[in-house]
Amino acid sequence: QVQLVESGGGLVQAGGSLRLSCAASGRTFSTYGVGWFRQGPGKDREFVAAINWSATMTYYADSVKGRFTISRDKTKNTVFLQMNNLKPEDTAVYYCAATSGRVTRAREYDYWGQGTQVTVSS
Repeated sequence: QVQLVESGGGLVQAGGSLRLSCAASGRTFSTYGVGWFRQGPGKDREFVAAINWSATMTYYADSVKGRFTISRDKTKNTVFLQMNNLKPEDTAVYYCAATSGRVTRAREYDYWGQGTQVTVSS
């Protein structure tokens, strides 16, 4: 069993930065890949970024490439999403999720956090 708690969301002006954290409990978390997803107002949930269990591979949606960076600290059971040059269209609830399967497939994620709100003002 893995429990995930996101934090770090908030209100920021366009061009600003935020760093989201996903803290996990569970002894096996280090063997899970982790992804960040988001759901904006009136939109479907979409993939943002993912990192595999060994932190050797990262994946990004085209919309965030070059602006967002995903990383993980295994000693702290935490995954981060550094978000720079934020845009109003990045406004959404951001969720982290953990998978023992392929990090690029949303349907293979087993555990989800409760989400953290990110609002970017223009």
